[in-house]
Amino acid sequence: MYWWVDGIHTGLRSEGSDGQCLLVIIGVTPDGRKERVAIGDGYRESKASWAEVLLDLKSRGLQAGPLAAVGDGAMGFWAALEEVFPATRAQRCWFHKMGNVLNALPKSQHGRAKADLQAIWMAATRADAFAAFDRFVTIYGAKYPKAAGVLTKDRDTLLTFYDFPAEHWQHIRTTNAIESTFATVRHRTTRTRNCVSRATFLGLAFKLIEEAEKTWRRINGAEHIEQLLKGIPFKDGAPAQDNPPDQQKLVA
Repeated sequence: MYWWVDGIHTGLRSEGSDGQCLLVIIGVTPDGRKERVAIGDGYRESKASWAEVLLDLKSRGLQAGPLAAVGDGAMGFWAALEEVFPATRAQRCWFHKMGNVLNALPKSQHGRAKADLQAIWMAATRADAFAAFDRFVTIYGAKYPKAAGVLTKDRDTLLTFYDFPAEHWQHIRTTNAIESTFATVRHRTTRTRNCVSRATFLGLAFKLIEEAEKTWRRINGAEHIEQLLKGIPFKDGAPAQDNPPDQQKLVA
């Protein structure tokens, strides 16, 4: 259905590398529950590492990828996803994007820029979001072209969420679902940095995630998932047509 994807730095190091990551995918089931999809290790920016994770899922019977995957732009995941599950839509995380844009602006501009960025992802329609994008570029583009470029290079994939139910937007605009879960994992793994083996580390991470999973709640508007899986298109958060043509169901 949906995936949230991230690479969590482990602190474990190997020869010739700055360190490995825990590669994690959390998904949404057809009834709206969140569940672990994959936990592995590798390198966050490595297409090969992420491809190994995705191909393993495929070999274990996953016939199709999710309808949409949410993650930061600085990952090898996207290149791997395009090869393994090309039908999956990409949604860039707004939390990470806002941080990247603000890093390219002087602190004196942060307050105003945050509000202008929020006007984009809080817009009621994609057309309104495009208008807010253009306003941002007009305001900041001349003096701060790097900041404007950081934002506009992912223009389309930042607005993928408009093609899904409005009740789901708060869940799929950011990777908060995975970030909050891994706050504890990061804390514990930082304390064990370079003190455990790869196998021990993966076991620790798995148990921490398994415990966190007990507190996960269903996404809002779970009743709309059936419509999505039947192929009913959404526009600006609402069904775009009442009688869509028959389409093969996607299972995530």
